[in-house]
Amino acid sequence: MTKNSSEKPGKTDVKVSLIGGHRLEGATLHERTVTASLIGGADVDLTDVDIPDGAELRITKLSLIGGVSLKVRDDVRVEVHGLRLGGVRDDGPSRPGGPTVRVDAWGLIGGVSVTRP
Repeated sequence: MTKNSSEKPGKTDVKVSLIGGHRLEGATLHERTVTASLIGGADVDLTDVDIPDGAELRITKLSLIGGVSLKVRDDVRVEVHGLRLGGVRDDGPSRPGGPTVRVDAWGLIGGVSVTRP
């Protein structure tokens, strides 16, 4: 979650692997997470995370082959940025003004899929 400019920047988690993806769950994540792999995606479940309204959680995915599968609550707004061959699929609306999850996905092949329970 983002902090005010007067506070120190939050912790950044870094996950790296050559082959194989990463499974990330809310309890293990901080404000920023970077996941990098040559081949492999990221499966991120944030359904049990209490992200305050107006806060932002950032996930950066770097890979040649591999996308992002993201699960969030209905009240979470998702922004997807980056460059990849593969689309973005978001199966539901989110309410304005809620918390934000920003996904920066950089890779050759792999899309971003967002699901809400």
